[in-house]
Amino acid sequence: MTDVQFTLFDTAIGRCGIVWADSGIVSVQLPQPNEAQTRVRIKQRHGSIEEAAPPPAVQDAIDGIVTLLEGKPADLSAVDLDLRDSPDFNRNVYAITRTIPPGETLTYGDIARKLGGVELSRNVGTALGQNPCPIVVPCHRVLAAGGKPGGFSANGGVVTKLKMLAIEGAYVNHTPTLFD
Repeated sequence: MTDVQFTLFDTAIGRCGIVWADSGIVSVQLPQPNEAQTRVRIKQRHGSIEEAAPPPAVQDAIDGIVTLLEGKPADLSAVDLDLRDSPDFNRNVYAITRTIPPGETLTYGDIARKLGGVELSRNVGTALGQNPCPIVVPCHRVLAAGGKPGGFSANGGVVTKLKMLAIEGAYVNHTPTLFD
């Protein structure tokens, strides 16, 4: 992929990154413990790419992400994504996940049933764990059975997921444990 660039931007959950190509958003990096680590994570995933000012379509995506993470309505469903490096199954999971409105949730099983059967629930979880564009593909809105939070592969894990859901006003059936 040529002409891949990135920028960092501030949100209510910390400094995020976004990577794009002419064909769309390639990835969104949720905050690491500090800005330097966020940059390192982007470079680990994408190699030696250039930092640049975002073009208008990418700036619109950034503005939508920032707005959403402020707890205000924002529709990211029209953001163009470049998911060509993702397997077909994952892209199907991401397409369904993008239909979940802010403040609402589905379970891994709900998505699996839409893809053919509840036995695909683990595969759905694996696909969401590989989601290159969190927030735009709102994997944080996908819960385990019984409304439990399930996993979250971003820095901070389930705590970050619960924070994002709380910002959106979503209810999660969760009692904190020593392992959170």
